[in-house]
Amino acid sequence: MAKKRNIPDYSKFVSKGIEYYRTRITNADGKRVSLYGKTKEELFHKVLEAKKEIDDAVFRKKSPKVSEYCEKWLQMHSINIRTTTLDNYRAAVRRYIVPHIGNMYMASVTSDDIKMTLASLKGKSASVYHNVHMLLKCIFESAEESKIITASPCKKVSGKGGRQQEDREPLTDDQVEKLLSAIKGLPPYVFVMLGLYAGLRREESLALQWDSVYLDCSTPYITVRRAWHPEHNRPVILPELKTSAAHRDIPIPQRLVDCLKEVKAKTNSDYVVSNKDGGPLSYTQFKGLWQYILRRSIAEHKYYKYVNGERIVKVVKPSKGQHATNNGHVIYTLDFHVTTHQLRHTYITNLIHASVDPKTVQYLAGHKNSKITMDIYAKVKYNRPDMTYAAVCQAFSKSAS
Repeated sequence: MAKKRNIPDYSKFVSKGIEYYRTRITNADGKRVSLYGKTKEELFHKVLEAKKEIDDAVFRKKSPKVSEYCEKWLQMHSINIRTTTLDNYRAAVRRYIVPHIGNMYMASVTSDDIKMTLASLKGKSASVYHNVHMLLKCIFESAEESKIITASPCKKVSGKGGRQQEDREPLTDDQVEKLLSAIKGLPPYVFVMLGLYAGLRREESLALQWDSVYLDCSTPYITVRRAWHPEHNRPVILPELKTSAAHRDIPIPQRLVDCLKEVKAKTNSDYVVSNKDGGPLSYTQFKGLWQYILRRSIAEHKYYKYVNGERIVKVVKPSKGQHATNNGHVIYTLDFHVTTHQLRHTYITNLIHASVDPKTVQYLAGHKNSKITMDIYAKVKYNRPDMTYAAVCQAFSKSAS
C-alpha cells in the first residue's frame, strides 16, 4: 500500500466566489510570496516545484555556470595578460570548453566531465591540448581559492595528450633547398631565410627592423629586441619578448647576409619583412604570405567557388611537378609539410649536428631553460647510433682487456 503524503493544512482564500488554498513562502531573493491552489494536493505540488526552483536559484548564486565563471576569470586576468594572449585564451574557452561544460554549474563539474572535454580534442595538436588543459586547471583552481567550489576537478587529470605535431621534425638539407628554390624571389623568401639561418621565432622575424641588422661589420649579426603581435588583425610591435632570454645577438652566415643585403637594397621600409606599404604585416597579410608556400605543396587543397549563388567546395589533388590550373607560374614541387616553427627547429638541429655546445645553442635559440635545448639535443644527437657508438665502445674497453 502506497504511503500517504502528509499534506499541510493550508489556509483558505475566497476570490470571486471560488475557494482556494493559500500559503506563503520565501523566494530566493528573500521576499515573501503567495501560492494558490484549488485543492490541497495542487498547492502542495506547487510548493514543491517552487522550493526546487528556489534551491536551484540559490545554488546558481553560489555556483555560477562554467561559461559565466570563465568570462569572469578572463576579465580578472586581463590586466596582467597581453591582449593577444587574452584573445587566444578567450578563443580556446569559446571553442573547446564552453560547448562541452559551459552550461554546467561550476560545483557540478566532475573530473569525468573534464576528461570528456579533453577527449573531444582528439586529433588536435599537443599544444592545443596542453593549452586547454592549462586553462581548465587555472580556472577551476581560481574558483577553489575563491571558495566557489570545494575542490578543483582538474587535480588528477593528466595534461598529456593530443596529436604530436609533425613540425617537431626538422627539414633535411634536401628539403631546405627544395623549399628555397620553390619560393625564390617571392614574398616569403626572406622570412624563411630568417628562420632557417637565424632561428628567429615568427614574432621576432615579423618585428625585425633594419636598425637591428648589422651587415657591414666583421661578424654580421642580428639583435632580437622586438616582437610582433596581432591584435584584432592589427600588427603591434612591442619591446616585450617571449622571455628575457629571447633578447640576444645572433651571428648570421654568409648566405643570410647576402639575402639581407639584396632585400635592403630594394626596400624603403624600416621592416625586413614588410607589406607593400612598408609597414609590418597584419595577421591576414602573414597568412597570405605563407599561402605562397602552401600553394606549392602537393598536399590536397580545398577552395570554395560560387556557382549560381551556391557555394561549392572544390578539392584539388595535385601531382608533383604539375602546374596549377588557374596560375601557370605555380608548380607543385613541395612533397613535404612545412610550418613556421619547423624553420626554427631546423636551425637549432643544424647547430647541434655541427657539435655546437648546448649552452651556446640555448643562447642562440633564446631558450630561457636549458632543459628545452637539452631535450632537443638528446633527441637529434645522443639518440643516434653513430654518435653513441664511440661512447659505448670506450665504456667497455677495459672489460674487454
